[in-house]
Amino acid sequence: MDGALTEIGLPIALGIIMFGLGLGLTLADFRRVGKHPKAVVVALGCQLVLLPAVCFGLVLLFDLPWQLGIGLMLLAASPGGTTANLFSHLFHGDVALNITLTAVNSIISIGTLPLVTNLAISYFDRSDDVSMPLDEVVKVFLLVLVPVGLGMLVRANKQSFAAAMDRPVRIGSAIILAVLVLGILLEERDNVGDYLADVGLAAGLFCAISLVVGYVVPRAFGVVEDQAIASSMEIGVHNGTLAIFVAENVLDSTEIAVPAAVYSLLMFFLAAGWGAVISKRLRQSADSAVAT
Repeated sequence: MDGALTEIGLPIALGIIMFGLGLGLTLADFRRVGKHPKAVVVALGCQLVLLPAVCFGLVLLFDLPWQLGIGLMLLAASPGGTTANLFSHLFHGDVALNITLTAVNSIISIGTLPLVTNLAISYFDRSDDVSMPLDEVVKVFLLVLVPVGLGMLVRANKQSFAAAMDRPVRIGSAIILAVLVLGILLEERDNVGDYLADVGLAAGLFCAISLVVGYVVPRAFGVVEDQAIASSMEIGVHNGTLAIFVAENVLDSTEIAVPAAVYSLLMFFLAAGWGAVISKRLRQSADSAVAT
C-alpha cells in the first residue's frame, strides 16, 4: 500500500475506529463478566482456542502459501470488530454482551495475537522474513487501548455527545474498512486473482464456520438465544482493520494483509445471510409457540 496511507492514514483510521469503540464502553461492561460468566467464558473459549485451531486446519487443508497462511492466522487471533455490534443489533442479539466480549478480548489479544502470529511464522519457518518485535507489538496495542480509553472518558463525561457520535462512527468505521480493503486489492491487483483463488474459499469457510460455531457451541452449553446470537456475530466478524494494520505496519507485508481484506469483504455478506437464517428460525419458533 502507498507509504503515506500505511504510515499515516492506517494508524489514524485504526485510532478513529477504536475511539468509536470506546464511546460505547463503560467500566460496567467489564464488570458484566461476573453477571454472565457462562456466555462470556464459552464465547471466549471459542474465539481464543477453538477458532485458531479451525483456522490452522484450513491453512493446512488448502496448503496456503506462507504469506496467506500467516495472514489468515493473524486474522483468527484478532478480536471482534465494531461491526459485530451492528450485526448483533440487527438480528436481535445481546449487544451488551458484544460490547463486553469486545472489551475483554481486546485486552486479552495483547498477548494472544502476537503469540498466535509468531507460532504461524515459526510453523512456516519465516522468522528471517517477518517478525513481531516486542516494541512494535506494544505500539500497536497502545494505538488500540489509548483511543479506547479516550472514548470511554468522553462517554463518562459527555454521554449525549457519545450517543450522538455512535451512528456516524459506526458508518465511518465501515467506510474506512472498505477503503482499506479496496486499497489492498488495488495494490495487489496483478496478483488478486491468484490470491482470491488461493485464500477466497478458505477465508469464506473460516467466516462461515466462525459464525456457526459462535452460535451452536454456546447454545449447546445452555446459553440463551440472544446471547448466542451476540457470540456468533462477535466471533464471526473480526477486527479486519487491526489485522491489516499489524500486517502492514508491524510485519511490513501487504501480502499478509490480503486474507484480512478478503475476509472483510466476504464477512458482510456471510454475516447478513447467517443473521437472516437465525431470524427466520426465531420467527418460526415464535409462530409455533403462539400456535400451541
